[in-house]
Parts: sequence; C-alpha cells; structure tokens
Amino acid sequence: MTVPVVYAGSFDPVTNGHLDIIRRARSVFGEVVVLLMPNANKRCLFSREERLYLLKETLQREAGIRVDCAEGLLTDYLKKNHLKILVRGLRGPSDLAHELTNAHYNRLFYPSAETVFLPCRAEYAFLSASAVREAFAYGADIRGLVPECVAHALEKKRSAPR
Repeated sequence: MTVPVVYAGSFDPVTNGHLDIIRRARSVFGEVVVLLMPNANKRCLFSREERLYLLKETLQREAGIRVDCAEGLLTDYLKKNHLKILVRGLRGPSDLAHELTNAHYNRLFYPSAETVFLPCRAEYAFLSASAVREAFAYGADIRGLVPECVAHALEKKRSAPR
C-alpha cells in the first residue's frame, strides 16, 4: 500500500543527506512529496525558483517522488492536499528537540497530522545545508556533499560577477 508523505524544507541547497531521507521515506511509504517551503529565519543563497529547479533536476528520474512548493503554514498545505504524514530527518539530539516542537504545533493546527522521524545515516550526521553554504563561502570543495547539479549551480554562483 502506498501512503503519500511530505518531506518539507527550504533546501538551500538540497544535500545528499536530504536525498537519503527522501529515498528512505519512499522505500517505506511508497510516495514522497518533497515540499519547498519558505523559512523566515533563513537568508537563502538560492532564490525560490533556483531551489525549485534544483530539486526538480535532482529528483526528475526518481519514481514515487514529486516536487512541489507552497507558502504559508505547512499544515495548510497538508489540509488542502488531503495529506497527513510528515517525514523529518534527525541528525542528532538537537534536531529532535526542534522537530518535536514542530510536530506539536503541526498537530495543534491540524490534528490529523502525524510526524515520522527517520534518523540519518552516520555519514550524514554532520551534513546540513547551512554547513554546505558556509564551506562553499570559504572556497571548500563541496561536490561530495550535494548532487552534481547543485555543485554546478554553486560554482556558477562563485564565478558570477557581483
């Protein structure tokens, strides 16, 4: 039985850790909606359109995975699309505290919402989009941390006139 689930984030940029959670969620549930959402607390390196393009480019050949975007509350998207299950990746204890708070509020605003946590694989325990952005800003080679199209997009940003 296929149960569509939502994996939401700002994906600035999408990392190999994100891809691992997406693919594992698909193997458990059968279908994943990767949802690009705004995050008012983040100053993004890529525009919304660039992030959406990079997600679609990265996931275009992946069966059972669909990319979408939304504004506003995540729970509004869930209600509108008759979805109930959110998947969240956990890198460690600090993620758990934050994600439990989010899960609480999601259920408060949409009582049918359920959050399922997937622990990340050990090789992704310290990988985050913010760490990729910082390493990139200092000139590090980030190719092993992100999909190939994201590495190319980052290199284009590095060589673009300011």
